[in-house]
Amino acid sequence: MPVNFLPAPGTAIEEFETPALVVDLDVAEMNLRKMQSFADKHGMGLRPHSKTHKSPYWAHKQLDAGAIGITCSKVGEAEVLVDGGVREVLIANEIVGTKKIARLAALERRANVVVAVDNADNVRELSEAAEAIGVKIGVLVDVNVRIARCGVEPGEPATTLAKVVDGLTGLRFDGLMGYEGHVTAGEEEKRQIVAEAMDKFKYAKDEVESAGLQVQVMSAGGTSTYMETAKIDHVTEIQCGSYIFMDGKYLDEMSDFDLALTVVSTVISRPTPERAILDIGRKSMNAETGLPRVVSPTGATLVGLNEEHGILELEDEAQGLRIGEQVRLLPMTAATTINIHDFYFCVRNGILEDVVPVAARGRFW
Repeated sequence: MPVNFLPAPGTAIEEFETPALVVDLDVAEMNLRKMQSFADKHGMGLRPHSKTHKSPYWAHKQLDAGAIGITCSKVGEAEVLVDGGVREVLIANEIVGTKKIARLAALERRANVVVAVDNADNVRELSEAAEAIGVKIGVLVDVNVRIARCGVEPGEPATTLAKVVDGLTGLRFDGLMGYEGHVTAGEEEKRQIVAEAMDKFKYAKDEVESAGLQVQVMSAGGTSTYMETAKIDHVTEIQCGSYIFMDGKYLDEMSDFDLALTVVSTVISRPTPERAILDIGRKSMNAETGLPRVVSPTGATLVGLNEEHGILELEDEAQGLRIGEQVRLLPMTAATTINIHDFYFCVRNGILEDVVPVAARGRFW
């Protein structure tokens, strides 16, 4: 959206140009406080994952609430965070390639940036880059505890890699990372899944410590599992991200946090009494995990999403919907919808308070 089209503070939602990514500040800030309070109560460090919000603005709100640092996935995201004044960053991903590693090393001059690893050759490259400019990079060995994505196996593979890290100049072995993944299950099954994953994580820790290394950090957990992961004694920090805004995929799973983010669209056509067309499509709303849900008006259902059009099916109670009226939609996955937009429109009681750039949008390199 061109900057000259941005609404001024004090503008009502009804006057926004659409599609617009709208955040209810009261709800988002309540979610932040609630997660931080939970972490504090359990003596757990909270290092929120910024893959959802992609913004130093929200990162600082999390830090101000008591977070010990911020998590991200890419060097480009870490650069945005550090440029925005964040000084404690975990890149919870493997960073490969000479240029990316050089950028990572350069960040150490301005912040404490820790990175995940699962390969000895990659570790040696990190060491060389750090040594070349006289910095020290903190490292977490990534352990596969459940989802079979990145990560070495617990036991001998994790211990061997930890020893490689510990023996190289320019690196600091900080500990282990073990992400159990998004878990969609009933409470008892979820407890069992998390317990099994964290047992593997503890085994990895015990083996590394048996080799004479000190494991200071045990980083795990996400929004879907935070309540169970935080109860595990050997976990030192959790990496929840989606809790700040929540989205459609969590709506039927958990009610711990409220929905803070919607996309506001406008009716542009009323071809039949039962159908309305919106100015929103797949270019402004991700539908990879399912079609967005209609928050308002009631009686309307999104049944199709083309590149530039959303198709609403209207029950009797919604058939008074007129061209020019707004429809609020809930994305099924907030993070991938946010990545499409340039700005958040942050409101209180329906009135614009701040326009916030999605600063790390597209910084996937």
